[in-house]
Amino acid sequence: MGTGRNSGATPAIDSGQDRRTVVSWLLGGGVAASLASFFYPVLRFVNPPSISEASVNEVDAGKVQDLKPNSGKIVKFGNKPALLVRINDTEWKAFSAVCTHLNCTVQYRESRHDIWCACHNGTYDLNGRVQSGPPPRPLEELVVQIRGDEVVISRRA
Repeated sequence: MGTGRNSGATPAIDSGQDRRTVVSWLLGGGVAASLASFFYPVLRFVNPPSISEASVNEVDAGKVQDLKPNSGKIVKFGNKPALLVRINDTEWKAFSAVCTHLNCTVQYRESRHDIWCACHNGTYDLNGRVQSGPPPRPLEELVVQIRGDEVVISRRA
């Protein structure tokens, strides 16, 4: 005969352990989901998707009268910037505006007649050659053509 204890029923300890197991799984899943929601964007930032460069060989950089002598401007060249410099009335230069040191954008300094990278104080002359600072290579030179009153920049053949 029975002793009066849960005859044939599951002991009370088992149902408590089942609840703890379910709660542990829920909490563990919540922590895992939180960690994944933090690390996924970090991993996407560290390893960005590969984007092919737009196949651009030539861009319209504006009108001749838009740029005064001894001045420069940044122009979009595909998915990278280009630097267009008007040295005097008849001489124009264009370079990739991406510094060869750490890919910062360079700019033309009118007061010094040079190309300057503000990231680490690197300077280039008006032929794109490194004058000072950490850049290891010269800037990629582009071709400037004047067609009527339009300025056109293209890659070297």
